[in-house]
Amino acid sequence: QNIAVVDYVEPSVKGTKWGIGGTCVTVGCIPKKLMHQAALLGTAVKDAQKYGWQIPRPISHDCSPVVFAWCHHVLFFDRNVKYLNIKGSLVDEHTVKGLTRTGKEMTLTAKDIVIAAGGRQTIQHGITSDVIFWLKESPAKTLVVGASYVALECAGFLTGIGLDTTFMMCSIPLRGFDQQMAGLVTDYMEAYGTKFSWRSVPKRLDKLSSGTLQDTFDSVLWAVGRASETKSLNLEKVGVKLSKESGKIIVAADESISVPNIYAFVDIGEVGCCPVLTPTAVKAGKLLQTNELMNYDNVATTVFTPLEYGCVGLSEEEAESRHPSIQDSIEVYHAFYKLLEFTVAERCQHVVCERDGGQRILGLHFTSSNAGEVTQGFAMGFQCGATLTHLTHLELTKVNVSKRSGLDATVTGC
Repeated sequence: QNIAVVDYVEPSVKGTKWGIGGTCVTVGCIPKKLMHQAALLGTAVKDAQKYGWQIPRPISHDCSPVVFAWCHHVLFFDRNVKYLNIKGSLVDEHTVKGLTRTGKEMTLTAKDIVIAAGGRQTIQHGITSDVIFWLKESPAKTLVVGASYVALECAGFLTGIGLDTTFMMCSIPLRGFDQQMAGLVTDYMEAYGTKFSWRSVPKRLDKLSSGTLQDTFDSVLWAVGRASETKSLNLEKVGVKLSKESGKIIVAADESISVPNIYAFVDIGEVGCCPVLTPTAVKAGKLLQTNELMNYDNVATTVFTPLEYGCVGLSEEEAESRHPSIQDSIEVYHAFYKLLEFTVAERCQHVVCERDGGQRILGLHFTSSNAGEVTQGFAMGFQCGATLTHLTHLELTKVNVSKRSGLDATVTGC
């Protein structure tokens, strides 16, 4: 196959720009996970003192060497993919036209086109994730505004590297995720040192002559989502239908859109209740090559907050909404326990399953250190039709108390 990538990054409002990599690699998942790791190392250093390590004080974090002392190698050339650094738009369903940085016009024709345009963040005052990962100095006192998993992750690593951080929660935490688990995540973050302003929406932001934002914070991080970058792609002219509310491409359950040979995934497409994550889009792209459909219910997801949260399958709320006509058809089992090496924080397992029959698992949720890696292992069993019986036979799990029973789900002993 002959494959070409048309890629162009508009500089942010603050002038930040980057090359190959896109949102996830450069200003999203990858740097966010690395900063999460930086925060975990800081916690580990503090914990080490309790295990007898003699560590000079004070312990502090220097932001400058992290920005960003890492390199992501894109294997375009090894895989014979032609990379074109141009800003493109559609002429028709098989033709893309664009301009290079020098103003030269280029035209490409293709049998199939995949749209993977990112979103824009156009905040005038304060900063966004387009900027936070490129700062040369750490902000002394930061307000994070949002409600998404990204917002919580940013607040978590800022707190973890020792910064005074307040989170302004504009809605419910982790919308779309299991709300019992979301509560555990935010409870831990409060104990961890993040301040919360609950159910608050900012009305105005004033920048003072001193350069600070009002007299309370010297930096405001907006983590309120991205507007889909679809307007400049000329999509409607070629028949691609967009959502009037979000500007995203309308995608059917079978991942088809209104033009047969043009495809879009969760980053840019509106496909209902599925995780808007780059790994999900990458997986969907791989399946597209073999004409397979993506099962979004089977996607394992991790939220890299100070207490990590991993999940696969349905949340308790989503499971109940899908079975409204069958009373008491869902059973939820949970367990609260403390890992030997972390005796301060409580961890939780939360399993949503069918109540009758073999009690097939509908969703599995887990908060702990390394929750992402643990969830990946359970995800394979989940995709193979695992049941509660399979789970309880594992030595690693302690889920045998249902929420319906009202019994204490705290695990004691080994």
